[in-house]
Amino acid sequence: MACLAALALLAPTWAQDLKTEVGQMVQEAIDAGDMPGAIVGLWHDGRWVLRETYGKRAVEPAEEPMTIDTVFDMASITKPVATATSAMMLVQDGRLDLNARVVDYLKDFTGDGRDDLRVWHLLTHSGGLIPDNALSDYQSGEEEAWRRLMKMDIKSTPGSKFVYSDVSFQLLGKVVETISGQSLKEFSSQRVFKPLGMRDSGYVPDQQLIPRVAPTEARKGTMLRGEVHDPRAALLSGIAGHAGLFSTLDDLALYAQMMLRNGRLPDGQIFMRPDIVWTMTRPYTIETKADFGPVSRTRGWDHHSGFSYNGGRELSTSAFGHGGFTGTVLWIDPDQNLFFVFLSSRLHPDGKGSVNQLAGKIATLAVKQIKDAAQKPKPTDSTTLPPVMTGIDTLATRDFRDLAGKRVALVTNQTGIDHQGRTTLSLLSSSKNVNLVALFSPEHGIEGKLDVNKISDARDATLNVPIYSLYGETRKPKPEQLAGVDVLVYDIQDIGTRFYTYIATMKNCLEACAEQHKEFMVLDRPNPIGDRVAGPMRQLDRSTFVACHHLPVQHGMTVGELALLFAREGKLDIVPTVMPVRGWKHSDRFETTGQWWLNPSPNMRTIEAARLYPGIGLLEMTNISVGRGTDRPFQWIGAPWMDGQALSVWLNAQKLLGVLCVPRKMTPDSSKHSGVECSGVQFVISDIDTFDAIQLGLTVARGLVQLHAKSWESQKLDVLVVNQEISNLIAAGTDYAELSARIEKELAEFKVRRASVLLYD
Repeated sequence: MACLAALALLAPTWAQDLKTEVGQMVQEAIDAGDMPGAIVGLWHDGRWVLRETYGKRAVEPAEEPMTIDTVFDMASITKPVATATSAMMLVQDGRLDLNARVVDYLKDFTGDGRDDLRVWHLLTHSGGLIPDNALSDYQSGEEEAWRRLMKMDIKSTPGSKFVYSDVSFQLLGKVVETISGQSLKEFSSQRVFKPLGMRDSGYVPDQQLIPRVAPTEARKGTMLRGEVHDPRAALLSGIAGHAGLFSTLDDLALYAQMMLRNGRLPDGQIFMRPDIVWTMTRPYTIETKADFGPVSRTRGWDHHSGFSYNGGRELSTSAFGHGGFTGTVLWIDPDQNLFFVFLSSRLHPDGKGSVNQLAGKIATLAVKQIKDAAQKPKPTDSTTLPPVMTGIDTLATRDFRDLAGKRVALVTNQTGIDHQGRTTLSLLSSSKNVNLVALFSPEHGIEGKLDVNKISDARDATLNVPIYSLYGETRKPKPEQLAGVDVLVYDIQDIGTRFYTYIATMKNCLEACAEQHKEFMVLDRPNPIGDRVAGPMRQLDRSTFVACHHLPVQHGMTVGELALLFAREGKLDIVPTVMPVRGWKHSDRFETTGQWWLNPSPNMRTIEAARLYPGIGLLEMTNISVGRGTDRPFQWIGAPWMDGQALSVWLNAQKLLGVLCVPRKMTPDSSKHSGVECSGVQFVISDIDTFDAIQLGLTVARGLVQLHAKSWESQKLDVLVVNQEISNLIAAGTDYAELSARIEKELAEFKVRRASVLLYD
């Protein structure tokens, strides 16, 4: 075939050997009666490695040769490709919330534990629903069938156990229909298949397709051809969330290529936003006790379960896929830039065939030969993939192909490193897929060493590219600086606090890219201080460089999630691409991630300082030292007029959560009170899980009012609080409980906004 000939120019021996060996394996299975014929497709790095037909499409009532355009009953591949993708389109539209209760959409699905079932439980087969219900439930018509489906028992606590369930996807399909007001056939056709160019895909094939459909087996004396094999789907007019899709190799290839392109169409237009692709395909561990290891599913796909052996043993940990009862298999591997398709009608003609083991063996052989030919390390090798992968690790694993053919500019500093400590700058500049044309630097410069009020532009002598300062004459990329750029990449470690200026720099870059019609990519990183949401909200009508968005002091988000929030709430004409963090949850401590700690700024020297910063940093603009110029920035406060011993005793008496206060004298050698001995308080975090930096900061403020009302100058509190009402209350010595009650009212609304863009559990 032409595609194999093209490949043979590069690797004639292994490509031809693979074709020959796969042909032998398939023919042996055909001879054994496992199936009448098959199609095998393997796509890698933009071309077909295998695209072959074998045997017969039909043997009864008459023989027909297998053709590349044969239409197959996809059985359970319906679940991810039709139903889950349709659901994700509704998520993208903002019409479906995966964390919402199923009963919020299906009003009759209530009572007896059903009220606790969430939409994502349906997608991951973890809702405690049975695999399938009795066929007798369908014998009295569709209305009665749905009445009974709405009363399905919940057998285990939702989210606690994996039980593969057709019922789950039947209900998910009904959710799609209820929200959209269309049948699943109509919605999936309009929103999935037609936009992707999948001309031969859909429910209930048209009569013109029937001659190309591979028959399954006889039912009531008639060979099924173009009628769904699944008996429950058949009794629902052939349209169901769990089965009913018909498709071809080339149509599935269009879908898979879109997923490999991170949701983009061939012309670069976005079909599925990158964050939605990640939401759909990131693995979620459901059980840990299975013999073969943890059971994990994605929101719609298999990842690692008792069913995933049909994808073989050589796929990477990013791979996702699914099989179908009729003899169909589809696996997609973003890291290795490949997908594998095995299509057969194993039930034809007598319902006795078996192909899953064969498909897995072919996938193992084919992917291994690709890796051997490329001489690349096995992606699942623990020496190449860390437990937690940041965005740069994810991008590198994909061989930087998301930037191929584009002129790239990078916003970074010393914190932009991969799991081996290599800088993002060095990785991008040395990649054959990246044309790095410019650099941008934030506050403190590209090396993070400068503690000045203004930084000038410069030039990287090694790469001979400009370094534009975003902390100098301008804090936003200029149109002329972006003129020769196609995509602006951002990779800087944030510390989860509103007034840390790197997120303002990111927002300015995002806005500039939207205005200049450039792409924007965030290489995401963990929020090192966790998922706590706390502190005063910035006033809605006030925007400063230390309060660039309507956020609380401690937002509990990653920079990738913030980029999505900024784009959405700013109504920007841009869809940021977020290269996600893998293997990480919001609640994970930074110390458990295996990530390097590099000082994000000159005075942010420890993770403990970062945890204290939201509260202690909040007081910095007043007339106290927060430790700059000492060896304990943000871990100590002091002033010449302060009685550190009395303040420590007072603070410890307030029974603060997770922190102890120790009196200590220090002499800053720079910044506020430089060269003057200051009495003060050092803060020691005693319990990370309960520690609340905002409680500490606001209680310290009250202590200063109580003990040093005449000396503490609180007038500049609002520079960082950026909420005049709250600032006035703090300066008046308001009790933390009262402050907290007022703050929480606004935080409740923010938490809803935050939830809509979260990428991680």
